[in-house]
Amino acid sequence: MIFKILIYYLIGYLRIEVDGVFVERFINICKARQILLWNIKLKEEIKLYANIGIKDYKKIREIAKKTNTKVIIKKKKGVPFIINKYKKRKALVTILAIVILVNIVLSNFIWNITITGNTNISTDEIIEELKQEGLEIGTLKNNINLNMVINNLRLKNDDIAWVGINIKGTNARIKIKERNKAPAIIDDSDYCNIVSDKDGLIIKIDVQNGTAVVKPGDIVKKGDLLVNGYLEGKYTGIRYVHAISNIRAKVWYSKKEKKYFKQQILTDTGKTEKKYALKINNFKINFYKTLSKFENYDTICESKKMKIFSNFYLPIEIIKMTNKEKKEESIIYTEEELSRENY
Repeated sequence: MIFKILIYYLIGYLRIEVDGVFVERFINICKARQILLWNIKLKEEIKLYANIGIKDYKKIREIAKKTNTKVIIKKKKGVPFIINKYKKRKALVTILAIVILVNIVLSNFIWNITITGNTNISTDEIIEELKQEGLEIGTLKNNINLNMVINNLRLKNDDIAWVGINIKGTNARIKIKERNKAPAIIDDSDYCNIVSDKDGLIIKIDVQNGTAVVKPGDIVKKGDLLVNGYLEGKYTGIRYVHAISNIRAKVWYSKKEKKYFKQQILTDTGKTEKKYALKINNFKINFYKTLSKFENYDTICESKKMKIFSNFYLPIEIIKMTNKEKKEESIIYTEEELSRENY
């Protein structure tokens, strides 16, 4: 049945209205004569709506006469009627053909690049290096040698352990896995002392190798010797070693900051204005003629790339700029307010 309906869609079918008291009898006779009716809807028990093939429509005239019902064609559907409908609309068909052609051409280029997995290496840095390797917005997909791009990225960056590039539609997805730097290897056989790198109060000192110079409770300054890199024995004498120790200390920091009793601050007024721009590849069209009417303001910029499907981006970007007005106010703080950590 589904196959037959599909055939009717290709060759055309009709949506009919059957009006009369004996619509149920009309259906039964059609069924007995193997005339296909589908998408049947019965209204008020005297009206019937159904789809029927063009050839079968000629057969139901006799049934309508027999059942004393009236048949009206409500709609003509299917491929032949769609083609016939748009034959007279040449301009619309031409525009549709141009749009399809443009989309086919645009689908051969990269119009969006997304980068994930990078923490230490900036996205801008990766985009610039991709550009040097021939992968950028507007690049023809067939001109991109993915293996070469991946290999060169890894060769130029010691911090990158793995690179994956997946191109779907007009979107290039770059996944980065950064390399974990190996810790510096210290030769335990080298002679060395341990010195303090901060001012502090020694809480605990546990020496595994060497001779402690300080004890818990001592206050030390930056650069003071904490553990000597030698051991002295009654029979072995002095032996120079690599000092190893677990040391805990309390450290403190001081900070000077100048705070004024009278300060000028910017606060929101609640007033905003929105401006829009359209960016087509590298060409930008502003839809505003004047600058902001606010004297002091912050601008929040949002951009959205146009796309047809999830991975089919277009070289069109809508830019929205929201200006939030700020006003300058003078505030006088008390000494107590200034002494607080956060005010």
